[in-house]
Amino acid sequence: MPVAEPPRVAILAEGQLARQTAKTAIGVIRYAPYPVVAVIDSVRAGDDAESAIGVGKGIPVVATVDEAIARGATVVLIGTAAPGGRIADADRGHLSRALESGLTVWNGLHERVLADPALRAAAEHGGGHVRELREPPADLPIGGHRERRRGTHVVLTVGSDAAVGKMTVALELVRALERAGKRAAFVATGQTGIAIAGAGIAIDAVVSDFVAGAAERMVCDAAESADWVLVEGQGSLTHPGFSGVTLGLLHGSAPDRLILCHDASRTEVKGFPGLPLKPLRELVRIYESAAAWSRPDGARIPVVALALNTSALDAAAAARATDAAARETGLPTADPVRDAGGADRLAKAVVG
Repeated sequence: MPVAEPPRVAILAEGQLARQTAKTAIGVIRYAPYPVVAVIDSVRAGDDAESAIGVGKGIPVVATVDEAIARGATVVLIGTAAPGGRIADADRGHLSRALESGLTVWNGLHERVLADPALRAAAEHGGGHVRELREPPADLPIGGHRERRRGTHVVLTVGSDAAVGKMTVALELVRALERAGKRAAFVATGQTGIAIAGAGIAIDAVVSDFVAGAAERMVCDAAESADWVLVEGQGSLTHPGFSGVTLGLLHGSAPDRLILCHDASRTEVKGFPGLPLKPLRELVRIYESAAAWSRPDGARIPVVALALNTSALDAAAAARATDAAARETGLPTADPVRDAGGADRLAKAVVG
């Protein structure tokens, strides 16, 4: 039986190719196992991806889908997130051209591509296909009834806020555990993680009654072939908009250990000016308490390490932030991307 060719991906980031707006593009370029052949952004055309977002040296930024096709693209991935999860108007022409050309579009937004009559017509005319990364399975159970394989360990990344790097930390820990000779697996719970891993369930698109069941299913399935299961966290328990999905994932994944992730440059909750982030020591207490709510009396689910995102700080400020966080919490602390050996130190704290 012939082996399927890996996708050759062009990332669509029209007018939005920047660190703050191209989170999916950054994650896919950094971690995906398939080639990214181009980024589409007519505003930055002629650059390479690294010059705009800090990763992707040598990946060209082109102006059109046709240029991406000329570089071998078979897939166009929407690499940015618009407010409300809508497809940006600036993206629709590019998506239409991709579908007319018979390409596959990967969409991680809440709005479905083929709900747009013009895009549906383009797909029908050109034979293009759509993969909706946020489409959950239809047969999800209510959680709390399934035990995973005995001897496995589940680690969940949790956050001081939304968009602090929980997926990145989970992926870096998988790599570090594998370097240490452990069998480790990544459980994707968001659209970018699914685009990277090729499987998963976007928890924020699941009906609330089934969030825990979706997490439980993914963890139990991953535990069949891995001893260490790293679950990508979502949102934050203290974020006014996203706390519900965080709690459902926390209880459904039933972790044994937690890694607290924090963007060291932030002082306020994302999207809520004037609402300060809670102190790290208090966040440790909050997460450990909430994790135990659905467990027998006396259970403790510890936060074993603190993963910092220091990408917005210079080297001296990053070092000060790391030292301060470690003193405040008493936990092993590192930036797993920036610090040499940082991911390995965090993995050591996970294993114990």
